[in-house]
Amino acid sequence: MNIGKMEAGNLLRLNQPPQRLVHSRRFSHSRTVTLTVNASQGEIRYRGMKPRREWIADWVSSNDDLVRSMPIYVGGLSLLAVLFNRTVSGIAPVADASSSQSRADLLTLGLAVTNILNGLVWLSIRPKSISVVNPNGVECQRIASHLPDFVISELLWAWNSLSDVTCCKSLVIVYDGKCILQTGFAAASLSNGSDAVAVDSNKLIEGSLYQGVLKSASQSYLANLSLYPGKSELPFLPSNTQAVILQPLGDKGIAIIGGDTIRGFTSSDQAWITLIGEKLDATLTKVI
Repeated sequence: MNIGKMEAGNLLRLNQPPQRLVHSRRFSHSRTVTLTVNASQGEIRYRGMKPRREWIADWVSSNDDLVRSMPIYVGGLSLLAVLFNRTVSGIAPVADASSSQSRADLLTLGLAVTNILNGLVWLSIRPKSISVVNPNGVECQRIASHLPDFVISELLWAWNSLSDVTCCKSLVIVYDGKCILQTGFAAASLSNGSDAVAVDSNKLIEGSLYQGVLKSASQSYLANLSLYPGKSELPFLPSNTQAVILQPLGDKGIAIIGGDTIRGFTSSDQAWITLIGEKLDATLTKVI
């Protein structure tokens, strides 16, 4: 009897619908969102408080011109209000320093003029718009022939992942003194415009960028490449490469990631690239 009950109990458990999986993720502002997935019905429901939206920030960003002009409107209305008050109050139009009303009017006029000038400054000074550029170069894909197939697959996986979800347009990996991967866009050769400039590993290793990254053993992010004199050490990248991440691969190599947008790599991208670099280093150490 006991055996029969146990078998029946096992059958009942096998026929039960899949249990619900609950995942919790913590967002900013200490708010927690709970995601509930019911595998049997294919339903996805959110429970708990959701991330707070910044309504004021969204409104300001969508009405930029109006917000920048608002001090001018406020200052102009203030000037009109002072003049109207002066007219209907019966006070002499000539300012009299001995009158408290005159002193208050002068102070109000000064604040109104300050508002107008502030609005003019806001309208004249605007942040430079950042746009995506098309790399000036040719596409190429050069992979060291002596690498095993699983290493090549992992290198291509890293390239496809970076190019799909980040602004990455160029990827160069130098390991153990040799360039084992050059893919994406590269600078065009002066002798033959259809050929890509090859990576000179020896010259790159002797440069300050490479040595600085290996010495610090940490990622280096050149958010606006045009501002860095070390740009001349990366002649194999397209001439209009906007941003570059130099990711060390252990103490034997480096990954050079070129982007098409100034400050295009977010903090999440940088953290993710660090993890990819550690994974590539662990794989390459086994075969090189």
